[in-house]
Amino acid sequence: MSPAPRRRLYLPLAGLAVGVVVGLLIQFDLPVAYARYLTLVVLVALDSALGGLRAALEHQFEDRLLLTGFLWNAACGVGLAFLGDHLGANLYLAVVLALGLRLFRTAAALRRLVFT
Repeated sequence: MSPAPRRRLYLPLAGLAVGVVVGLLIQFDLPVAYARYLTLVVLVALDSALGGLRAALEHQFEDRLLLTGFLWNAACGVGLAFLGDHLGANLYLAVVLALGLRLFRTAAALRRLVFT
């Protein structure tokens, strides 16, 4: 990896560190009813972050695509889980499975990009 992309990685890593510290210092209670939806949003955020890193390493990164992808995937995932909750079907698991598969696929692609 050339020096320029490495320098660009410091800002997101610093943001992550600040976010973790702030999250540990601030007490925030979330109702149990929203726990499933928060889990999906966290999975979508991980998927988007790994996808953005992959795109950056492939020199194809577009910030609008990252943001719209995150928002669209979060809306679809939460919407399916919400619909499943009201229909009595466990669509939440289907969304988690789909996002999990995408995460592992993207992680494997990142591994190939970094180590080859």
